Amino acid sequence: MFTVAILAGGLATRLRPITETIPKSLVTVSSQPFINRQLTFLSDQGVSRVVLCVGYLGNMIEKVVGTGKQFGLSVCYAPDGPTLLGTGGALKKALPLLGEYFFVLYGDSFLPINFLQVQQAYVHSKQQALMTVLKNDDRWDKSNVVLTNGRLVEYNKRDPNPDMTYIDYGLGVMSADVLGPYPADKPFDLADVYHALSKKGQLAGLEVYERFYEIGSHEGLKEAEDYFCSKEKA
Repeated sequence: MFTVAILAGGLATRLRPITETIPKSLVTVSSQPFINRQLTFLSDQGVSRVVLCVGYLGNMIEKVVGTGKQFGLSVCYAPDGPTLLGTGGALKKALPLLGEYFFVLYGDSFLPINFLQVQQAYVHSKQQALMTVLKNDDRWDKSNVVLTNGRLVEYNKRDPNPDMTYIDYGLGVMSADVLGPYPADKPFDLADVYHALSKKGQLAGLEVYERFYEIGSHEGLKEAEDYFCSKEKA
């Protein structure tokens, strides 16, 4: 299984005041830090290695997660350093730890999805990158993907249009070569990387059908709490 890069370096301003003293990954969701829930699920999926791209209060994440042994994982860290590098810049800096191909997962997302099937779809696609997408119709956030007959036509987070009825589900796979042309130690956004790939026809799309859960907002945090509470009761 490919290594999973988790992007966990942002300031999480939408979750303030909770995130004034802790990073978003350590926000408690139904009695556990959110990162614990992510890592437990990844281990259950057969993932063995995780790289945490950390920035804001990243040392606190490292103290909780450590080497990942408690989750049956090997976890290492790629800190932004003095300047927050954004989602793209953080991945670029982590490349020496990631290998030739790797998963990309946002640090505020819980995705009930089969990782092996996603990896297989990526290999089969023979594209530079793959994005999982969900039929959204603006339900959970603004739709930002055109998917036609199973083909990802365009991803555009910055300037979505009415033809976009799908949304980035939150899990991608890519080749390290994708980030080669981008600057090192300078901030840039993964969304712009994905957009450029989609315009070149180099971004595969894989439709998934079970909704995602995220803790990027207070509303999302409440929905994630309800999801985990209902699973634990069941």
